[in-house]
Amino acid sequence: MAAELILTRKEKRIGFITLNRPEAMNTFTPEFADQLDAALWSMENDDEVKVVIINAAGKHFCTGIQLDQFNNKTHADYRSFLYGIDAFYHTMAKMTKTTIAATHGYTLANGAGLAFAADLTVAAESTTFGTTAINVGLICLGPAAPMSKIIGRKKLIEMVLTGDMFSAAEAERLGLATKVVPDDQLDAAALELAQKLVKKSSVALRIGKEGLNRLYDDSYDRKLDIMDDLFAAICAGSEAEEGVRAFLEKRKPEWSE
Repeated sequence: MAAELILTRKEKRIGFITLNRPEAMNTFTPEFADQLDAALWSMENDDEVKVVIINAAGKHFCTGIQLDQFNNKTHADYRSFLYGIDAFYHTMAKMTKTTIAATHGYTLANGAGLAFAADLTVAAESTTFGTTAINVGLICLGPAAPMSKIIGRKKLIEMVLTGDMFSAAEAERLGLATKVVPDDQLDAAALELAQKLVKKSSVALRIGKEGLNRLYDDSYDRKLDIMDDLFAAICAGSEAEEGVRAFLEKRKPEWSE
């Protein structure tokens, strides 16, 4: 039976995905990557789950790809290997469920990429981020993809090409982290954020996330049209009608899902 490198559970419409290679700083191997991708899709396809928290066992969130994986491969082998390792980036970009990364300790290379690919990132004060692969002759181009949607080009180039590490406070300043909390409050802060989102309309969360993601594509005029099309879809639904009616009647809305 395969080792449980990724643990999952769900509670009150919140799904939890836990990186579970603490003895190896939760580094990526093909098996680890496959289990992470499967866990993400499982949460995405579970109608009982509205929000997903990604956290990690041990002292560190994740320090990237396990370096002994980089040996004796052809170009074609590396291409196949990296497509598998980085599958989670594609999956998280396609997910309609809101994802929250809860980070602590070293959060480096692909670990930083995982944190930045999440919709929201709650970082413990101990978190040290970095796109550090260049320091061992590699390069963090996978993590650069989600980062490019968050920070400016010059800062992205600096981070990827220098491999310098930076604090949770700096990540928050740059918009790479949503909020920073004391280490002993990390789990509670991530859960509080998830619980806040769970109370929202599932339809509004799903369509809202789709719209926000699509803001990074197309022309400005096309973006505005897409936003109006999606907003119209919400307005025409029963949950929007219930939300507005509840507000006017000064009561809490009763969402259908």
